Amino acid sequence: MILKEKFDKKNLILASNSPRRKQFLTDLGLHFSVSPANVNEEYPSHLTGKDIALYIALQKASVFNNLAPNDIVITCDTIVWVDETSLGKPENKTEAIEMLEKLSNKTHQVISAVCIKSAEKEHLFYDVTEVSFNVLQKNDIAYYVDTFKPFDKAGSYGIQEWIGLIGIKKINGSYTNVVGMPMEKLYNELLNW
Repeated sequence: MILKEKFDKKNLILASNSPRRKQFLTDLGLHFSVSPANVNEEYPSHLTGKDIALYIALQKASVFNNLAPNDIVITCDTIVWVDETSLGKPENKTEAIEMLEKLSNKTHQVISAVCIKSAEKEHLFYDVTEVSFNVLQKNDIAYYVDTFKPFDKAGSYGIQEWIGLIGIKKINGSYTNVVGMPMEKLYNELLNW
């Protein structure tokens, strides 16, 4: 519980509405408030892979300009990178289905970038996990999208949900990174903060 003691007198702010990220910080035993950074998640067209996630995490952190000395903000962005294309959150059912069809029978990267920011400093880091899907049947994709409505998830899926149970062949890297925040790295970065 070193981390809990270290941040007990700090005002830790999670700049995300993600229930998964909230649960991760709660599971670490941290006390924090939630203040989502509502930013336009568009990025310059020349950016690829990790640079997209890093750019958006930094954009989210830039919202917090007037931090008190005790404030520490954590922002995060997760993308799915496949076939030289970034898959963010699907806009609708059709897009969700198209994304899952694109991921079927392929290996893709899940890239999460995190920014920790205080009044004095800012630290940016990322993690990459490779995820391999089996062939996803059209009726399984339709069932998943209709039942789980993955419209708040990059790449249109949650590894912890039904589609992850039946469709993922293997992962190489951090599981929590695929869920939405690389907790092993975040834990160490906070310890060294």
